[in-house]
This record gives sequence, C-alpha cells and structure tokens, in this order.
Amino acid sequence: MTKYDPEAGFRKLGGLIGRIAVIGLLAFSIFQLYTSIAIPPPAQILRTIHLGFALTLVFLFFPARKKNRGNNKVTWLDVVLSVLSIGVGAYWPLFYEELVTRGGELQALDIVIGGLAIVLVLEAVRRAVGLPITIIATAFIAYAYYGYYMPGFLQHAGMNMDDIINVMFFTTEGILGTPLKVSSTFIFLFLLFGAFLVRTGVGQYFNDLALLIAGRRVGGPAKVAIFSSALQGTISGSSVANVVTSGSFTIPMMKKLGYNKDFAGAVEAAASTGGQLMPPIMGAAAFLMVEFIGGVSYWEIAMAALIPAILYFAGIWIMTHFQAKKLGLRGLTKEELPNKKETLKKIYLLLPLVGVVLFLMSGMTITRAALLSILLTVVVGFVNRLVDPKSTFGFKDIIGALVDGARTALAVAVATAAAGMIVGVVTRTGLGLKLANGLIDLADEKLFLTLFFTMIASIILGMGSPTTANYVITSTIAAPAIIALGQPELVAHMFVFYFGIVADITPPVALAAFAAAGVSGGEPIRTGLNSAKLAIAAFIIPYIFVYSPQMLLIDTNTLEVIMIIITSLIGMIAIGAGMIGFWMRKAYWFERILAIVFGIMLLIPGGYTDLIGGALLAILFACQFFFKNDKTQKPLQA
Repeated sequence: MTKYDPEAGFRKLGGLIGRIAVIGLLAFSIFQLYTSIAIPPPAQILRTIHLGFALTLVFLFFPARKKNRGNNKVTWLDVVLSVLSIGVGAYWPLFYEELVTRGGELQALDIVIGGLAIVLVLEAVRRAVGLPITIIATAFIAYAYYGYYMPGFLQHAGMNMDDIINVMFFTTEGILGTPLKVSSTFIFLFLLFGAFLVRTGVGQYFNDLALLIAGRRVGGPAKVAIFSSALQGTISGSSVANVVTSGSFTIPMMKKLGYNKDFAGAVEAAASTGGQLMPPIMGAAAFLMVEFIGGVSYWEIAMAALIPAILYFAGIWIMTHFQAKKLGLRGLTKEELPNKKETLKKIYLLLPLVGVVLFLMSGMTITRAALLSILLTVVVGFVNRLVDPKSTFGFKDIIGALVDGARTALAVAVATAAAGMIVGVVTRTGLGLKLANGLIDLADEKLFLTLFFTMIASIILGMGSPTTANYVITSTIAAPAIIALGQPELVAHMFVFYFGIVADITPPVALAAFAAAGVSGGEPIRTGLNSAKLAIAAFIIPYIFVYSPQMLLIDTNTLEVIMIIITSLIGMIAIGAGMIGFWMRKAYWFERILAIVFGIMLLIPGGYTDLIGGALLAILFACQFFFKNDKTQKPLQA
C-alpha cells in the first residue's frame, strides 16, 4: 500500500511525539462526533477546525519526501508546519465575529494567515495524496492570477493576490467550500464507521462468507475475490486498500488453482476498484454528489448506482467463470473452506450494513444514519465478544477505531481542501462555463464526442488524483457540458464519477492494478490491461445510461427495471464470452465480435434492441452449443 498509495504512507510514530499524535487523532474523532450530535458551530468554524486537525496531523504522519516514508523521525520542519497549522485552524474560531463584521475587508494579519493556509494545504496534499493534484490546484491559482494573459476564451480580468486569498480562506467558496463541508460531516463519519467495522471483525467475516458462498464454484478463488471485494468496498474508500486487504489471501489462492499471476492480480484489482461503485456505501465522492446536485438524496444516488454496480460485478464474475472453464480449473475443496456452521452462526456481524441501508431508506439524514450505524457496530462488537470466545472487542478497540478513522480521514480532508481551491477559481473566473462551452464546441455539439472527451479527461485526472478530488474537478468542469446538451444532472455526475474511479485500473497509471501486481508478482502493465478488460462494463455502461437514463432508475417502473436487469445480465454474459473468447467452447474471432455487439444491444434498454440482440445471440449460442465438440480447434493453453 505504501508503495502505490500515497495515502497509506504513514509514519509509525513513537515516544512523546507519537503519543501526542495519537491524542490528536482521538481528539479529531471526538470533535467530529460531538459536532454531529450537538448543534454544530458556524460553517467557517467547523470547517477550519476540521482543516486545522488534518493539516497538523498530516505534517506529523507524512514525511516531506517519498523516499523517507520508512523513516519514522519527525523533523523540525514538520513540527514548525504543524504549529503553523494549529494557528490556521484556530483563526476563524478566535476571530469569527470580527471577520464576519468586516465582511471581506482584509487586514495584514488576515492576508498572512490566508496565504499561509493556501501554502499549507498545497504542501499537505502533496505529502498525503501526491504531486498531480498539487500541480493542478497550483495551476488553477496561477490561472486566477494571470487570467488577463490567457488566450482566447480562457481570458478573464485576473485576480490580485488579496482577492485570491479572500476567496480561498475567507469565503465558503474556496478551501472552506462544499468539498471540505462534506469531508467534515458525511465522509468523516462513514470513514469512522468503516474503522469500527474492521475492529469488530467484519472485514475478516466478509472473507469467510465469500469463501463459503463462492469457494466451491468453478474458479472459486476468483469469485471469492469478487464477492469479498464488493463487500470490502463498503468499509474502504480506497481501491489500493481493498486490493492489499482482500488480495493478500485471494491472489495466492487464484495462482494456486491455476490462474496466471497477471490475471489473478487483475481480478482483484477490478473487483476492489468496483467496491467504490457498490451501494449502499459508495466511494467518498458519492457524498459530494449529494451536495453538488440539488434536491437529490444520498439514497436516490445509491439506488441509481445499483444496476450499473450489479452489471459491473456480474461482468467480472462472468469473465472469471469463462476463463476458469477455458483453463479447466476447479473450485476449492471442502477442506479448504471455513466451517459452514461456525460461519453462519456469526451472520449477525452483517447487522451494521443492514442497519445503514434501513436508516438511509427511511429518509434519515446521512449524519444520523452514520451515527446510528457506528453505535450499532459497537453493540454488535460486544455481542460478538459474548458469542465468540476468540473475540476480544472492548474499550481499546473503540479507542483504536476512533484513531484509525481519523488517520484515514487525513488525506481525504486535505484533498477536499485542495479541490475546494479549484472550485473557488472556477466559480470566480467563470472558467466552468467557458470550458463547458469549449468542450461542446470541440465536440461540434455532438453528445457522443462530448462524452468521449469527458471520459478521457476523467481518466487522466483520476490517474493522479484521489476519487474525491477527481470528481470535484470533473463535475465542476466537464459535467456542465453534458448537462448543457440536455442530460439530467444525476446522469452527468454519475458519468464522470464512474470514469474517475476506473482510472485506478486504466493503464498506464493504474494504481490498483500495480498494487495487485505487487502482491501477485505479475507485470504491472499486463495486470492493468487485464483488469481493464475484466471491468469492460464500467467503460460501456456510463454511455448507455446517458442515452437510456432508465438504467439509473430515472422515469421508469418496476416492470421496466426487471426487464433491464434480466436483459442486461444476458448481455454481460455475451460480452464476457466475447472478451475471454470462450463460451460453450473456444470462440472464433468473428464469434467474439458478434457476441460483444449483441451483448451491447441487450445492455441498451429498449424493446427493439433487446429483441434483435436477444434473437441474434440465441443463434450464436446455438452455434456454440451444437458445435461445442469441434475437433478442428487447437488445444487450449493454460
């Protein structure tokens, strides 16, 4: 994780500084819980304290240079930056009344503190998230300052440094904007929820349950990886974290069974990346979507993501199945599986996940749903201790979960602060509208080309940015172009959300695939190409739901939904067979092409496409079935 995911590059602090850092993390979580339960302070105070905690702790936990990640020594510069971060975090709480009364008229100290906040955020995000997002945020600030010198439609009047500092730190449009708002409320609480789930043993239970459900099937370990990663995605917002957590046991099992190392790593990478697409708890960017789209609840977003998520994982499952059939691989033996009776006895460990679904379905606020889910997890943890003698869940685990949740939130907090700087520039300069119009002009007002250019932009940004920052940028710049062409807001935002996530498995910079290759011993680029092939649904489905919003449950009914699911799953079987080159037997090249085409027709909601695609696919299936013993084909190679 440390090698491929900057957010995992924590120092292991010891001694006095280590104790101070742990107390800081604990205080961070307690503050967030308190402000979620009690009446929260004004937005500027809440967000500044949240930012102050994050900056202070980032400089203690993350070294200035990547090569020093193994060095647990805190330098004098780290301490100085942490102290300055405390000052930035305390400025709004200490001078709130005065700052509000002055209404944007900055004094010398304001300019110093605001400028310091910008520098500290850029340095913190460089350490905790990586250089790409730092460069992008810096470029946007430079654009704000030098706008008068920009060419063509990018030109604007320009902003002086005082104006930039004012927008960035003394309004709720910049650093303290919507992204940080979501980080300081919804995201933090759900990261805390994930930390409590891990401490109660739910993560390990996911693995056992996945083994029990899928282990005996053809190519069992690959299907275990898919099932386990889909569940792990509900407690982790990181594709890389999912890979190393689930992959540490699924990848060796896949290799032992007969999958080659590049394919084994690809299965885990594709499945782990999809965890952020799986309702009810999707990637952190889904919480941002609630704020960016007016009048849409989180539950509506989760429901809209349901069918695409099912198709995503179904596609990976189908392709691993055909690959196993192609290679003649078996499932796991009974002896290799966990005890069925003992595993099912602990099914109550899934209650927190059932609870969060019910809470969100009831129309409860996201904050209250998260708080109740955390409480339910603690109760389940103590129940598990009574039922399972091996469980040691107790007060130390509660403290540990509070510390772990805050540590996970550090990178998210500084990333959303940096993303807020980008949003602030876009808003004040009108860049969003200019780029949207420019994108439409470049695409000659054609929807498909606009979608294609947006996809490329989302993937490129996603290669170097966390999902949250990537979504903020693309939803601010690219999504308006799709909306301007007459598409619903939810459709446009889901489109950029999807492609920002699949950047983790898209070569040449596919962090999840590279992490999987590190576990499997495979070649990173080959692993990335295989993972992109397995996740082909993620590259097709967003285009389909733009043209057919019914797939996102927009303007549809129950019967249509059932038909969409059935025909789409059949379509994914065809696409999977075409991608792998095996169905009832090895497929010829033209059969593979036809299978993919017919499958796509079935994915597109609509009576005519379903009827034509289904009829042609039935003919192709008949050819596969009746000629499955074709002796003229060469033996398959494992």
